[in-house]
Amino acid sequence: MDFNVKKLASDAGVFFTRAVQFTEEKLGQAEKTELDAHFENLLSRADSTKNWTEKIMRQTEVLLQPNPSARVEEFLYEKLDRKVPSRVTNAELLGQYMTEAANEFGPGSPYGQTLIKVGETQKKLGAAERDFMHSSAINFLTPLRNFLEGDWRTISKERRILQNRRLDLDACKARLKKAKAAEAKATAEHELRVAQTEFDRQAEVTRLLLEGISSTHVNHLRCLHEFAEAQATYYAQCYQYMVDLQKQLGRFPATLVVNADSTPPPLSTSPPPATLPVLQAVSPNPGDGTLNAIDVKPPSSGTRKARVLYDYEAADSTELTLAADELITVYSLPGMDPDWLVGERGNKKGKVPVTYLELLS
Repeated sequence: MDFNVKKLASDAGVFFTRAVQFTEEKLGQAEKTELDAHFENLLSRADSTKNWTEKIMRQTEVLLQPNPSARVEEFLYEKLDRKVPSRVTNAELLGQYMTEAANEFGPGSPYGQTLIKVGETQKKLGAAERDFMHSSAINFLTPLRNFLEGDWRTISKERRILQNRRLDLDACKARLKKAKAAEAKATAEHELRVAQTEFDRQAEVTRLLLEGISSTHVNHLRCLHEFAEAQATYYAQCYQYMVDLQKQLGRFPATLVVNADSTPPPLSTSPPPATLPVLQAVSPNPGDGTLNAIDVKPPSSGTRKARVLYDYEAADSTELTLAADELITVYSLPGMDPDWLVGERGNKKGKVPVTYLELLS
C-alpha cells in the first residue's frame, strides 16, 4: 500500500514538473529541443492523414447508413463483438408493400400488375443496395477503421513517449546549466547523456512509424479503387433494373376500366390514350427498326427536337434504338399512347418512350 502511495506521489510530481516545463516553453522562458524539418513534415503529414481519414470514414458511414439511430446500433454491436442483424432496406420494404397491395387490389388488374412489376424492381434495387453496403463496409470502411484503431494508436503512443523523452532531455540541459559544483556538473552531464540516448532512440522509433504513413496511403488508395468499383457496379445495376422496368411498363395498357357512372376529371389536353397502332417495317432487313416513310408520315405541324437521355434498345422492329445524347425528331400520331412518340433519325423511324427523351423547344 505504501509503495502504491509513493508511486502515485512520484508520478504526480513528474507530471507537475513536466507541466511547468511545458508552460515555460510556451512562454519562451525555457529552451526546447527542436525536431528537424523532415521530422516535423512527417508529423504534419500523419496528423492530416488521421484527420481526413476520420472525416472520410464518418461521411462514408452516413452515405451507407443515413439513419443515425441505425448507425449507433451497428456501432454498439461492433463494440460488443456481436454480429449486426441483417436489415431490410427501404427499397425492399417498399417493394414488399407494393406486392401486398397488388394482392389485395387484384394481381390481374392493370394497377395490380404494375404494382407487382414496380415492387419486384424495388426489391432488386434494395438487394443491390445491401450488397453495395456490405462490400463497402468490408473493403473500404474496415481498412480505414483499422488504421485509426491500430496504426494510429501506436503512432500516438510513441509520440507521447517521445514528447516525454524530450522534456526529460531539456530538463537535464537546464540542470547542467544551473550546476555549479564539479560533482553536480558530472552528475548532470551523465544524466544528460542518458537522456539524449533515450531521446534519440525514441525519435528513431517514431520516425519509422511516421514514414509508414506512405504505406497507409497506398493501402487506402487500393481500397478507394475498390469502393469506386463497387459504387459503379451498384449504380449500373440500378440503372439496368430501371431500364428493364420502363420497358415492361411500356407494354402495359395505359387505360383502366372505369365505372360507367363515374366521370374522371381530365388529366391533360392530350387525346385519350389508346393502343399505339403497329407500325409495319418494310425494310429489306427485318428487325433493323427502319420504317417506310409512306406508312408513317409526320404531321404538317407539331414535330419537335428531342435529346436522348439514356441508351434504349428496340424491343422489336416497330421501335427505334436510341443512343444517349443524340438528337432526334419526334412527333405524335392521333390515337397514340401518350407514353410513346414516333422518333425519326435520318431515314429510320420507330416508336420511342417519352421517359427516355428531353423535349427541346
